[in-house]
Amino acid sequence: MKNYAVIQHSHAEFLGLIESHLERRDIGFSYFRPFVGQGLPGSAAQFDGLWLLGGAWPTADETRNPQVPDELRLIGIFRKARRPVVGLGMGGLLVAQSTGGEATLEPDCTAGFVTARKTAAGEGDPLAEAVDGQQVLVMYHGGVVLPEGLEPILVDDSGRWLAVRPDPLTYGLLFRPELKPGMLEDIIMEPGHNPPHDITELLTQARNVWPRMQDLTARVVVALVTALGLMQERRKMPVFNLKLEPK
Repeated sequence: MKNYAVIQHSHAEFLGLIESHLERRDIGFSYFRPFVGQGLPGSAAQFDGLWLLGGAWPTADETRNPQVPDELRLIGIFRKARRPVVGLGMGGLLVAQSTGGEATLEPDCTAGFVTARKTAAGEGDPLAEAVDGQQVLVMYHGGVVLPEGLEPILVDDSGRWLAVRPDPLTYGLLFRPELKPGMLEDIIMEPGHNPPHDITELLTQARNVWPRMQDLTARVVVALVTALGLMQERRKMPVFNLKLEPK
């Protein structure tokens, strides 16, 4: 069975709607939660790929996200091993940062529905083609200035980047196809989270367009499966169970 490492940054933000789509494709997950002190994988050897999820604080906030250097190293390990990497929200910022992007504390929070626009760099890209012209929900804290040479494949109407693809097996997305209205409710209730100031209005909007959000998630999953070969099981190192015989 295919198994993906998933880095979670808050209790409320998990793979959500995407999870059921991938489980139907015989893809399983191993969650790692550094925000409760859990360590990160040391290698990519036991996994078919890596997902990095949303979070409550900017990646530049070293106090609240002290694990960022370790996550950046992990992204590098998976990319070097030629395993798929997908970042969502905060995870998308980490992907951009891992390519040399500059992390910033501002803006405090960017959240809302925007229209995704395909760029010249996104021509022919399965994800960019699938999302072009669609309303997407963005939600992330802080930002990352893209490094020279990395062009976004999707932007919003103001030209802010929404998605990058730094190599054929890596995507960073600032929009959130995994979010469900129930997850937004959990974000509101989670102690210590840092939700957008207008999250109540955002929740109302999400409920009103829930069927459209589900359709968008299905489009995104199909595009990622196609672009990254997520149905392909990568060769993994065997796990040995060493049993010592008593003397």
